[in-house]
Amino acid sequence: MILYPAIDLKDGQCVRLLRGEMSAATVFGDDPAAQAAKFVAAGCDWLHLVDLNGAFAGTPVNAAAVEAILAAVTVPCQLGGGIRDIATIEMWLTKGLARVILGTVAVENPDLVTQAARAFPGHVAVGIDARKGFVATKGWATETTVQATDLARRFEDSGVAALIYTDIDRDGAMQGPNIAATEALSRAVSIPVIASGGVSTMADLLALRDTGTIAGAISGRALYDGAIDLAAALQALKQA
Repeated sequence: MILYPAIDLKDGQCVRLLRGEMSAATVFGDDPAAQAAKFVAAGCDWLHLVDLNGAFAGTPVNAAAVEAILAAVTVPCQLGGGIRDIATIEMWLTKGLARVILGTVAVENPDLVTQAARAFPGHVAVGIDARKGFVATKGWATETTVQATDLARRFEDSGVAALIYTDIDRDGAMQGPNIAATEALSRAVSIPVIASGGVSTMADLLALRDTGTIAGAISGRALYDGAIDLAAALQALKQA
């Protein structure tokens, strides 16, 4: 199971939100590239980036910070937030991003996701952000009646490289991930599922790994707060 350290970007800074609320942002640093380099120095194989402003604006906002991260590290990076058309997808992949994450557009224009996944094999993931099983879009501000599992199944044969499943009520709350819902989603589809939201202890990581079906886990606040020692966690997961 791959552990993805998260760098959430708001106004060019590294932040973490509480349950997706932009007004509840904790700033952890003003040099995202330096933070990325620290994560890589600890041994991570991937980085997970989010343009929070972009998620609300519907277009990239923290592009300068993302580009600085891409210039500073050699590990592959995936990015979500404000990526809603083919031109933006192609722009980011050209700049060196390994994988784009499509969230809002996956609900509003699923055919575009399929088109992108086939045009850029292995480079397109879908972000499924849910409250009580129902998908939320536009930076989690808009509730929908679409069930997470139904959305996931929509992309079963589309060539999507991964699904990033976030339980919004757990995100940033340091209360543990929704393992049951994540495992259920991972068993409902053949697409690799990455868990996000609430991953706050080594025990959480091991519990996700021990399902035997979850391909990865994203953690942010716990790494910044020191609740999870990144180097130790990576070593433990590799040994396992």
